[in-house]
Amino acid sequence: MALVSIFTVGRLNHPYDHPTSREFYEMGYKVMRQASVSGHLIEEFSSDGVPIPEEAKGIGYPVLTLTVWKSLQFLYQFTYSGKHIQALRNRSKWMEPSEVKHLSYVVWWTEMARDVSWEEAFRRYNHYIEHGPTPFAFDYKHPFDEKGETLSLK
Repeated sequence: MALVSIFTVGRLNHPYDHPTSREFYEMGYKVMRQASVSGHLIEEFSSDGVPIPEEAKGIGYPVLTLTVWKSLQFLYQFTYSGKHIQALRNRSKWMEPSEVKHLSYVVWWTEMARDVSWEEAFRRYNHYIEHGPTPFAFDYKHPFDEKGETLSLK
């Protein structure tokens, strides 16, 4: 059974210890708690000490996430429901607006959670930037199944 990974990158408007950023992290804790109890999250990787990819650098304070999920459908449903959709609705309060739209996430299939790493996430992210959505790295608007066939998420 194939698993799905997602790498996200954003930049906070304020320093990490600013009250608004602390509010973001409080919501992030609630989001990840909901993900953990869902039974669909396989693994969450710590971003402590991880260098920011050059393509994702900006003016704000970087925030990275890397997680592995049981299925693309579970990940998609989680993204657009519960605490996570609340966080998305407040994104502009916390995250830096970008004059040039940067890629905020990339998704890919993996056979085992142990095959997922920050280096792999950056490789997939860069591939998407260079080639657009492919079975190697894609987004929700242009998803692929584990066999590389296009599909529709709902």
